[in-house]
Amino acid sequence: MDSKKNENLMIEIHDVGRVFHTPSGDYQALKCVNAGVREGSLTILKGRSGSGKTTLLNIIGALDDPTTGRVIINGQNIGGLSGYRKEILRRKRIGFVFQSVSLMPSMNAFQNVEFSLYMAGIRGDHRHRVEECLKMVGLGSRMHHMPAEMSGGEQQRVAIARALAHHPDIILADEPTAELDSAMAAEVTRLFQEMTKKEGVTIVMTTHDVGLMDAGDMVIELENGVQIT
Repeated sequence: MDSKKNENLMIEIHDVGRVFHTPSGDYQALKCVNAGVREGSLTILKGRSGSGKTTLLNIIGALDDPTTGRVIINGQNIGGLSGYRKEILRRKRIGFVFQSVSLMPSMNAFQNVEFSLYMAGIRGDHRHRVEECLKMVGLGSRMHHMPAEMSGGEQQRVAIARALAHHPDIILADEPTAELDSAMAAEVTRLFQEMTKKEGVTIVMTTHDVGLMDAGDMVIELENGVQIT
């Protein structure tokens, strides 16, 4: 049964555990993780490689199911959704930013961002929203450039604009700064901070960069699948 909606929490994580069954035996990637993420906040999910960060992010994003526990988004237990309803949730209410930006190489920046609106089922004239998002990430003058004509940092900013375009409740960013230099990593994190204020979107970002730990409104630290903070 769904918990009573807490108006201040967009994401509730209750006793989440995840066990992977492998030929060499069971591997427990997460152990009894509990957290509440406030609406319109930036949360840093920190930990070394193999700590369980990406596993937890995938569970929040309905890309994977917990072995134990539950995740509640805006008052709804997503574990109770069918596969189809999870897909709709991902398309309409969640934006994803990955370490590998995964832009369509045959589309320019404008078209890459616009594509996310089509995927979310949003019809009509998209020009204003696409231009707004690209300007927000500082690419107003680059919107008709192809990915191959852009730097790694610019490509990542296109990916952020794409994740934001369909007005999601949540953006999940998995190591979005890992391939960037420290200055660009700080710039991308600053963009996330601005988006929580301007758009009211809730952002969860994984990182192992100690220089970014103070950027979030909250930090969740994992070590070997165990929640430290």
